[in-house]
Amino acid sequence: MAKGEYSQRNYRGLYRASDLAYFQVKLKETDLAIAVDRKSFTAELIEMAEKEVIKLRGDLESYIALHPEFKTSFFPVVALPGAPPIARVMIAASARAGVGPMAAVAGAIAEAVGRCLERHVREVIVENGGDIYISTGRERKIAVFAGEAPFSNRIAVKVKPGESPLGICTSSGTVGPSVSLGRADAAVIKSRDAALADAVATGAGNLVRDAGDLVKGLEYARSIEGVNGVLLVKGKEMAAWGEMEIAPA
Repeated sequence: MAKGEYSQRNYRGLYRASDLAYFQVKLKETDLAIAVDRKSFTAELIEMAEKEVIKLRGDLESYIALHPEFKTSFFPVVALPGAPPIARVMIAASARAGVGPMAAVAGAIAEAVGRCLERHVREVIVENGGDIYISTGRERKIAVFAGEAPFSNRIAVKVKPGESPLGICTSSGTVGPSVSLGRADAAVIKSRDAALADAVATGAGNLVRDAGDLVKGLEYARSIEGVNGVLLVKGKEMAAWGEMEIAPA
């Protein structure tokens, strides 16, 4: 899939569960695909998610106006007094991962919206450009998209009910618009903290330039407290660690 195709989020139509209802919330760069169990779905959930996204983005944009380094830094930064909760979540995650706070933005927003909705539904999945927050009562499979790598759309990561709520976040240096300093086809991280999963996925992906770097990226990710599983893909090679059960997609 070319980067242009990725920007249209065409991959979202490939795998849909029949027991879930789907809707989209989009505001500026934030583009969420949200799924909830069909029995819980109401139109009010869409409005609720939209309001939460507006609030989160408003808080971040106001904070960035006061602290421009928050948006541009590739390294952890210190929170200013009065920083909004979403910024503090991103700052904490990026400090643990050793990356800039914006490396955690997609995962942080996905989790914030998911937690807002999960009070009103039995199951919720929020996907934000490949970064996912999932709260489920049954086993799910999350397909792995890894660009031109032969594993792409052929393998999936299993999520068991006891693991969720959970963040599963992916960084790529060959797919999508996000900034990566590496060339990993996919760096997938599982963590109970979706912002941390997002930040560590970026950090791990930054370390992988070729298949020989997979172990380096894996060792980095597994050394961070709160990371439950790691999957790295580069070309025909992959490496995995922890609670990362891989199945056919």
